[in-house]
Parts: sequence; C-alpha cells; structure tokens
Amino acid sequence: MIVNWPERIWVNSPVRQLVQAREAVFFKSLRELPSGSRCLEIGCGRGAGMELIARGFRPRRVDALDLDPRMIRLAKRKQSKRGFPAGLLSVADAQALPYRDESLEAVFNYGILHHLEDWEQGIKEIARTLKREGIFYFEEIYPPLYANFLFRRLVDHPRANRFYGPEFRGALAEAGLHILPGFIETRFFILGAAAKNEGRARQ
Repeated sequence: MIVNWPERIWVNSPVRQLVQAREAVFFKSLRELPSGSRCLEIGCGRGAGMELIARGFRPRRVDALDLDPRMIRLAKRKQSKRGFPAGLLSVADAQALPYRDESLEAVFNYGILHHLEDWEQGIKEIARTLKREGIFYFEEIYPPLYANFLFRRLVDHPRANRFYGPEFRGALAEAGLHILPGFIETRFFILGAAAKNEGRARQ
C-alpha cells in the first residue's frame, strides 16, 4: 500500500535519512557485495536509500521501485542532480517484482514489507529474484512500534496478517533466505541480512 502523508513526511525526513545511513554501514559490516553487483531497493521513496547503496556498496547498478509515482519522479530528480549510478527506476509492486529469476545480487528493504498486504509473497519474490548466495538486507518493524495507541491513528498499514519476529524469521527460512550472524532484533524491529541458499544460520 502507498504510505499516507504523515508517514511520507517521516520517510523523507533528514532524521530518517540519518537512520538509513547508519543502517547502511551496519549492513555492509554484515556482508559486502562483490564488485559488479546489480542491486534493487524496494519502496525507494525519493531515493535516499538508493543513493546510500550506490555510494556505500559501489555496485554496478542500483535499480529501485515504489508504488507511488510521485516518489519515483522525486527519485529520478535526485539521481539526476546528485549523479550517483542508478539503474531502472520504476513504479512497481514488491509483491510482483518485474525481474527474472536469479537476476540480482542484492535486495534492500528499508521497512517496506510490513506495508504489503501479502508480505510473505514479497519475501518469496525477493528470494526468487536473488542469485544463489545473493543477499537480502532488511530493516523491518513489528506491530508494537507502528500499531500502538499513539501511531495506529496516524499511519496506515494492513490490519490483517501482521508479523512479529518468529513469523518473519520463519518466512525467510522457508524461502531459502538464512539470516547471517550479527543481526539485531528487539520486540520493535529487526535489522540484518540474509543469504540465499547459503546454509542455515541461527534463526
């Protein structure tokens, strides 16, 4: 689903970009990418995460998608001004990624899966498009953070099929994505990386 205006203000704020920058450094500490990688960011907003990926991981190409056409226009404008090496920027749904099987070295998710009506399908799509030993970098938040009495009236999220830690980690494992050591998890969020078909790490 497309985020509503209060959340759009947050995800495009300087504070959010600072958080993403710290997370990108953490992602890289878990697993670097080989040179020449092709990456995808799902739910790119106006392109802040895409720029961090391009500058921090130096892939050959960074594609990005978002359901909101306005955000894609802003991301294209940002890429043009800042000159980082973006690839395809498209209006698309993370539940049906427009990529061939095993065509990507990495997929980045800055808190998008909990917005999907079928988040498990989103994970399956990520696993489908990753090459063997490809990496899924993720930041996800759990209902105690976004569905509490303070925020549930401000931000829109699917009300059915919400996930907590056990469900999220289980869905990753079922899709063949095994969490790498060093991930961080609390009752509010999880931050880490998972490798495709690399053997089972601690879940």
